[in-house]
Amino acid sequence: MELEDCVAQVGQGFDLSEEQSAQVADLLASVEVDAGLKGEFLTLLAEKGESAAEVAGLAKRYRELARDPDLAEWSERAIDVCGTGGDKQHTFNISTTVTFVLAAAGIPVLKHGNRSITSRCGSSNLLEAIGIDITADNELLKRSMRELGFCFMFAPAFHPAFKEIVPVRQALAEKGQRTVFNILGPLINPAKPAHQLLGVFSDSVMELMAGVEHSLGLKAGMIAHCDLGSEGGMDEFSVAGDNLVRGFGDLKGLSESWRPMEMGVESGKLSDLKGGDIAENMEILDRLLDGSAPKALEDSIAVNAAAAFFIVGRHGSIQEGVPEARDLLVGGAVREKIDQAKAFYQT
Repeated sequence: MELEDCVAQVGQGFDLSEEQSAQVADLLASVEVDAGLKGEFLTLLAEKGESAAEVAGLAKRYRELARDPDLAEWSERAIDVCGTGGDKQHTFNISTTVTFVLAAAGIPVLKHGNRSITSRCGSSNLLEAIGIDITADNELLKRSMRELGFCFMFAPAFHPAFKEIVPVRQALAEKGQRTVFNILGPLINPAKPAHQLLGVFSDSVMELMAGVEHSLGLKAGMIAHCDLGSEGGMDEFSVAGDNLVRGFGDLKGLSESWRPMEMGVESGKLSDLKGGDIAENMEILDRLLDGSAPKALEDSIAVNAAAAFFIVGRHGSIQEGVPEARDLLVGGAVREKIDQAKAFYQT
């Protein structure tokens, strides 16, 4: 199959099959395929609108092509908590903080991510500031899982197939053109955790992402989006709006909208969730652990952690998990876990 054929098919408004999309993944990664043709394909695919089969085909193939971190002994019990980014709300690193809450609770976390493009302080930036080596090799990742209960896999180190795609994506981004790669990142965790809480930038892609996750064979998870009304949306649950959720795996069929009070917390202001640069976010993190951060931020972290508890079966509902999540966050367990991580990576 040639990429020209796919360009013609997509350009006429026809979807590719999952098998065709898997072949396209190889063509996009090939040094022998013209970069201009790759850009044309990605543009036409975005204009048509990606189908679940197309995204699943790409995701499955890129998961196969990824470098294996050799973390299979944790995969069946582990979870990844992440977002697509791109919501332009510039909020604090909620999902990163949730990672420490879950690890403090004894739940294995296989976190996979990249440097932020739209945020002043992405997850990898905050983790680096804490002292975590985001470029750890496989042996260090395994030691981190054994001793800390979590690890971070820096996406560029695990996806060599993306090397030939990066310049194409950059060129399209300069034109303001989004591509399927804006949503692929969270779907291609090389450690393949069986559970995931995935936040998305728009409710328009929730059904798509839930369908893809189900096709990838994850055991259970949720697609999350917070509708902020005129303020836009967030790629995670929060107390600042109505929380939309779509389930997949064992939670397939879950499709609801929850107000904060239905999740066991009070409504709060979006302004209390805002973050800043690395130094500012480190200060906010310290205040969170002291219990002196805005309650809206504390509660937003708690509901996301509680959602992860629910996904892995620790609690029967999000409401049930909120008290434990809050206690771990402000009661000293998360600070202890972060201090443990600092000491681990220093040695």
